[in-house]
This record gives sequence, C-alpha cells and structure tokens, in this order.
Amino acid sequence: MQNKIKLFVLLLSVASISSCTINKEQNFSNAYVKEGYKLVWSDEFNKDGAPDPANWDYEKGFVRNEELQWYQPENAFCKDGKLIIEARKEVKPNPLYVEGSKDWRKKTQNIEYTSACIITKGLQSWQYGRFEMRGKIDISDGLWPAFWTLGVKGRWPANGEIDIMEYYQGKLLANIASLGPDKKAKWFSNTKPVAGLGGKKWAAEFHVWRMDWDEKAISLFVDGMLLNKTNLSDLKNDDGLDFHPFKQKHYILFDLAMGGMNGGPLNNTKFPNRMEIDYVRVYQK
Repeated sequence: MQNKIKLFVLLLSVASISSCTINKEQNFSNAYVKEGYKLVWSDEFNKDGAPDPANWDYEKGFVRNEELQWYQPENAFCKDGKLIIEARKEVKPNPLYVEGSKDWRKKTQNIEYTSACIITKGLQSWQYGRFEMRGKIDISDGLWPAFWTLGVKGRWPANGEIDIMEYYQGKLLANIASLGPDKKAKWFSNTKPVAGLGGKKWAAEFHVWRMDWDEKAISLFVDGMLLNKTNLSDLKNDDGLDFHPFKQKHYILFDLAMGGMNGGPLNNTKFPNRMEIDYVRVYQK
C-alpha cells in the first residue's frame, strides 16, 4: 500500500511539473502574442541524432580567429531534447599542414582539439524579429561559445554581425559590428562579468538569450536583462554605399570555439566539454 501511495505522489509531482512547464511556455507565448509576435521558425532538437538538415549546415576545418579547434559535423548532435555542441581534445593529422608555413591553419602538423559550428546559411534566414535561445554554457578557461548571426549578402564585416550570446575570459558579450571607415569592423559592444551573475552556479543553469531587431534598433538581452541597444542609424557601413547590413536577412550560427585571439589559454579545462541548447526560436510581427 505504501508503495502505491509513493507512486501516486510521484505521478502527481511529475504531472505538476509538466503542467508548470506547459503553463510557463503558454504564458511566455501569450506575452509575445500580446506584443504582436508570432512564431515563424524554431528548432526544439527533439529528435536524437544529427541536427535537422533542413535547418543546419556546418562549418569545417580551421575557420577564424586563430582558434584551436578543427570544426567537424560529428561534434554536433541532438540528445534528450537538446542540441549538444561538444569540444573534444583529440589528436588527428592536419590535412592542411605545410611544413614551414606561417599560415596558422597550415603550420601545425596535428589537430589537437575538435568542435562544431552549425549554421542556417542557405537554409533559413530572416530580416527583423525576436530571436531567442535557451541554453547552458561552460565558463571554463579558454572556452568561447557563441550564438550569433551574419548577413546573407556582402563580405564580413560589411554583411553585419550580431553576437546575441558570446562568452570568453569571464564575461558575457553582446556585440554588433558593421564596416568602419578604416575598412575594419566597427563594434558596438557591452560586456557583463559572469562573476556578478553568480559565476559557476549561474553557468550550471540554463538561461535565455534574446535579440529584438526591427527597422529602428537591435536590442540584446539575457534572462530579460538588456545588455546592448544600438540604433540601426549608427550601424550603417562607412563605405559611402547605400547597402545597410542590418536591413537584410541574417542567418544563425552556434559554435563552441577555443583559444585563439580572444578565448585565452585552456589551462586545466576538462574535456569533453559542452554547450547545450534547449531550443532556438524566431518570432516576427
């Protein structure tokens, strides 16, 4: 009899938790509806295995910023309703290696770390809207996770970059970039030290990163806290042309980078390491 009572109580608890979760999602959706938003695209990562090929492609190899990782598709997978991007310490021969090369991509004989960068380029893109991700990041030394967008037309930085979530060296970053007068990126950036949010305790939990982007401004949030608001009028490219990088469609990228120009040394960071994404959603008015 006691076992039956315990089972009944357990089932009630599960039902209560499920009901609370559904209610929270409904309340969240209802709040967005009141603001005039409707859901136009999402990936909930509910099917185990490779990310949905209708939504995601991959960057491959050594890509940018002199980072340590070699990007490969097998480091991104869905499990238990989440997208996992896994950073691994593994030695593999570098197929780009050229003896005596000064090129950072070619000068090392071996790959020492692997990770993944998945992108919606050529598959899914949007102009304006509310972009939202619920995820969890590790804040160990040398890690550089990001949830960001790039414009579909133009070369970087003239195509425009929005870092909705970026982390390295103890701080969250909310960045927007376009082309400056020196032909380099001009940045509109704000940072938030993770220590002020709760440090490792904060990082052990899931958080919601959000961008609100319309024809007037781009606003970047974490857990409802505004980190950066920049007017589109300030984000024009300084090249004298009429093309505006944030008046075009953008595609989404998720990656877990390491080291490089900003990530810093890995020190005693443990591997494999993970960035976990519960969902990504795009709403538009």
